[in-house]
Amino acid sequence: MSSLLSIGQSGLLAAQAGLATTSHNITNANVPGYHRQVAVQGTTPPENTGMGFVGTGTEVAQIKRYYDQFLDKQLLGAEAAQSSYTEYFKQIGQIDNMLADTTTGLSPALQDFFKGVQDANSNPSSVASRQAMLSSAESLASRFQSMAGRLDEMRLGFSSKVTSTVNEINTMAARIGDLNRQIAGLSTNPSQLPNDLLDQRDQLISDLNKQVKVSVIAGENQMVNVSIGNGQPLVVGNTSFELGITQSPTDTSRVIVGYKSPGGVISPLADSTFSGGAMGGLINFRTTALDQAENRLGQIAASLAASFNSQHQLGLDLKGAPGGNFFNDIKAEIGYDRRNSASSTLDVQAVVKDGTQVTASNYDLNFDGTNLVLTRASDGKQTTITPFPQTGPQMIDGVEYNITGVPANGDHVEVRPVANAASAFSVAIKDATKVALAAPITTSAPTSNTGSGKIDAGSVDAAYLQPGNALTAPFSLTYDSTANTLSGFPATQDVTVTPPGGGTPTTYPAGTPIPYAEGAKISFGGISVSISGKPANGDQFTIGPNTNGVGDNRNGVLLAGLQTKNVVGGSATFQSGYAQMVNYVANRARESQISMTAADGAVEQAAKAQQQLSGVNLDEEAANLLRYQQAYQASGKVMQVASQLFDVLLSLGR
Repeated sequence: MSSLLSIGQSGLLAAQAGLATTSHNITNANVPGYHRQVAVQGTTPPENTGMGFVGTGTEVAQIKRYYDQFLDKQLLGAEAAQSSYTEYFKQIGQIDNMLADTTTGLSPALQDFFKGVQDANSNPSSVASRQAMLSSAESLASRFQSMAGRLDEMRLGFSSKVTSTVNEINTMAARIGDLNRQIAGLSTNPSQLPNDLLDQRDQLISDLNKQVKVSVIAGENQMVNVSIGNGQPLVVGNTSFELGITQSPTDTSRVIVGYKSPGGVISPLADSTFSGGAMGGLINFRTTALDQAENRLGQIAASLAASFNSQHQLGLDLKGAPGGNFFNDIKAEIGYDRRNSASSTLDVQAVVKDGTQVTASNYDLNFDGTNLVLTRASDGKQTTITPFPQTGPQMIDGVEYNITGVPANGDHVEVRPVANAASAFSVAIKDATKVALAAPITTSAPTSNTGSGKIDAGSVDAAYLQPGNALTAPFSLTYDSTANTLSGFPATQDVTVTPPGGGTPTTYPAGTPIPYAEGAKISFGGISVSISGKPANGDQFTIGPNTNGVGDNRNGVLLAGLQTKNVVGGSATFQSGYAQMVNYVANRARESQISMTAADGAVEQAAKAQQQLSGVNLDEEAANLLRYQQAYQASGKVMQVASQLFDVLLSLGR
């Protein structure tokens, strides 16, 4: 009878464990990260009675957690991608909205500015029209500065978001390490594991993975090791590694994530370490959207300022004085690496001078003990500063470099030519009379000429500003019909002749008569003229300084013509350059939206597959309740029968 009671009792206890496990599943069905559990029963060792083995009942071998490492890993990967795309789309949407706004974008301000230039050209003698041109320039500068300010706000928001994300990562990593310790202490028997603690740890890993993509590797005693990037450890056993925020060694406005040592020193991690999760989306946003938008906007500002200044300097103002800078020079941001030697006296000055050559890239300047090498970050192109020490400025990608001092071996400087160009964009001229709309030269043909030759208005280029080239008095070119040549050019200047419609130019030494070709471009000392028609022998053509430019708008027309020239990068107008920038950001935003939608679907599918195995099915659990209830009642009945039989045996003895 005792064996029958024992068998009944074992069934009763097994059914009770099944009821408790099922009830636990039902009450935790909506708990994030919970994995369904089941009481796994097994038979107890049978008893040999001599006539065969008789069963002795059942036992609960373990409370099993339905967990599949592959399915959970698949879900982690999908969630990391989803969080990354979601964060990226949220951030880039701010830039997209700002650039696409037709009222606050750059396009209307550019159009208004060049309309102001054209209006001034229509009435060059009017101070009021020149003042209106300055006002439209101030409005354009304000628009550049406003957009740059908005990007700066986004950068501050980015830094704040990264800081809060790092704090969350540290908190969760520390908690995972603590759970590792607790789980290891309770996992001495592999078949008896603390399932609820395992679920808590898995959920923490899932939450951590949404902040930064992680890799999970099983360790000893049911502990796990968690790493990021290419194996950089975040949790090893019960020890967690703390991340921290520091400034870039060359840019105080740029935050970098790294390991925090016990002394508080941050060892920077590469941006590629954060390839997924919200942190990955943030880092990717800064690299491919925020930095790009800032530099591309700066490239437009720098190109406009440099090209407009170059042309404005070739004109004369209302009082006949040479034009100066219309906009203030765009100076590159120079970031000296904090790790440079204290003995270094390296000083770098860089100013954007050629608007057609300046790029939207940053640069790294490194000294190897012998050479200073400038490396373009966008494609790795290297240029050696030569000679060094410099005997004069060197132009690289439209930027004029003046480098002095004595560098130390290993010195590093980051040069950002256009990063802050939009915020620094400002009007240099405050006096409307200093707007240089007139050309510095005049041309004419005396009425005494007998031929049909005519000379155009002529133009000047940057070489005209070099010492000795600017005209101080008029001179005349004389045509010799016998030799078909022109003579009378400045005695010290070579003359270059370019055939009509282009072609290979020919340079003639100073003092040499120049063969006449109708419509050819004749260039010398920064001056270019063209003579057409058929001049007669002895006909003259006069070229001289402009002494009265009040009503002259020839340089103003050239200034207005910059609107349609391919200045930005040498391949786009200011308007189309801005449009390319807007399209770039819009395309990135659209790509991230599509990727986010796809990631949502991947998460849904992965979660569904994981829940089919690990999730709680309330209908199934309700059926289990009935099954275990019946088993409990049946086991109780076995014990009742055993009790009755025992009572019968006792009564026989009486």
